[in-house]
Amino acid sequence: MMNVEPAGACVNGLVLIALRERVCSRIGQWPQRLSSVLLVVSLSACTVGPDFRQPEGVQIGEWAQPARTAPSQAVAEPLSERWWEVFHDPQLSALTQRAMNSNLDLQRAASRLQQSRAVRQAITADRYPTTAVTGGYARKRNSGEGLNDPSGRNGDSAFNLWDAGFSASWELDFWGRVRRETEAADANLEVAENDRRGVLLAVLADTAQNYIQLRGVQNTRAVTEQNLDVARHSLKLSQLRLNDGVATDLDVAEAAAQVAAIESRLPALEQRQAQLINAISLLMGEPPQALSKALSADAPVPQSPPRVAIGLPSQLAERRPDIRQAEARLHAATANIGVAEGDFYPRITLSGNLGSQAMQLSDFGSWGSRAFAIGPQLSLPLFDGGRLRGVLHLREAQQQEAAIAYQQTVLRAWHEIDDQLTAYNASQRRRDSLAEAVRQNRIALRTAQQQYVEGVVDFVNVLTVQSALLTTQEQWVESSAGVSLAMVGLYRALGGGWESVYPEGEVVQR
Repeated sequence: MMNVEPAGACVNGLVLIALRERVCSRIGQWPQRLSSVLLVVSLSACTVGPDFRQPEGVQIGEWAQPARTAPSQAVAEPLSERWWEVFHDPQLSALTQRAMNSNLDLQRAASRLQQSRAVRQAITADRYPTTAVTGGYARKRNSGEGLNDPSGRNGDSAFNLWDAGFSASWELDFWGRVRRETEAADANLEVAENDRRGVLLAVLADTAQNYIQLRGVQNTRAVTEQNLDVARHSLKLSQLRLNDGVATDLDVAEAAAQVAAIESRLPALEQRQAQLINAISLLMGEPPQALSKALSADAPVPQSPPRVAIGLPSQLAERRPDIRQAEARLHAATANIGVAEGDFYPRITLSGNLGSQAMQLSDFGSWGSRAFAIGPQLSLPLFDGGRLRGVLHLREAQQQEAAIAYQQTVLRAWHEIDDQLTAYNASQRRRDSLAEAVRQNRIALRTAQQQYVEGVVDFVNVLTVQSALLTTQEQWVESSAGVSLAMVGLYRALGGGWESVYPEGEVVQR
């Protein structure tokens, strides 16, 4: 759970609240009330409410090691912020940069950040004096039976009133209520900053994943077309053997069915390719099929490097935007407790105004028309039906919820990383096993075709082996893309890729 400490200069805060309640119960005893207020005012300026301290979440000493190793290993080395460049795919890097510049979700997040900055500016303005210049003119007539008529004619005629002045007011933040409001505003600004970072991380990961899937679909289509050529060759071969009286109509029909079955896979792959190009276009803020010309050409699936740097476990909370966001929410909730406690104490405001008021324009601005007022104002809540105490209990409960949410966010992050490490290792092992299956199925197909020509086996054997080869080839392409997708998922879980590529707004001016 989160650690909080009461403000050192306000250790008597609860005593002051009790004093307020005692004052409220003795409304008729003005001397006691006045002495109580003077006692409160005489205290040095402090900050009520608990002070925020960085929470402690679930921690692990080192990354989990897989039971069986794979060719590409995750190592505890400094994580690359521009992690998509480890694929060494120029087109992927170009798309990623384009997404950072043009993605609409990212622009919306930036707009929300600007709104949070504006809100913070409005809230923190309470720390400073408020000044204003006023001026006006009015043609008036007062009632002869009501308020006094400044014209001296008992409401028989109208008069002019010229007025101008300068006013100022400033709440003396003895108890730190305004400081706590500023602290909460700063924390809410950090929430918005990390919301933008989270959107950026999602955009980067979605761009890479859609691109890898697109290349996987294109490679699957290429494999399907290669197998279609083989099936058509087998169909021609069976037709020739039928003409020679060696094969039967059944062999020709089965070969033709195999060709049609393989052809039926192509439309779905073409549809999937178009959908992925559209998905990438949307991430770039472009209309449908805007990137068709650039992305329709086949290209290899980006491959992962032999060593994948994933950083140290201790750096996770410093990098994942959702953990930073949960911590900022907890900070804001803690500061709001101080705001709620500050409402129990008197509000002391210094105000004053200086101006000129006259009924004749010729007298306006003269020494005799001067007017001023200056002095403190004090407001102490006496009875509110329990509203202030209810608000305080609400803020305390919200702070408890935020502390639990922080723990849950950290714990979920560890689970996501562990799952992605397992997936990355398992996907490599599956890919390598399927690669061996493809190699063996190719040998089997060549052998079956040769034996069919020699009349040793039926054509059914050729079709069976060819179908098995196509299936394993498709699975191998899918698993090859799956390895790269798992690596993207791992980097996404680690929270990498925003520190230097999108650094603005990192420092909050206090």
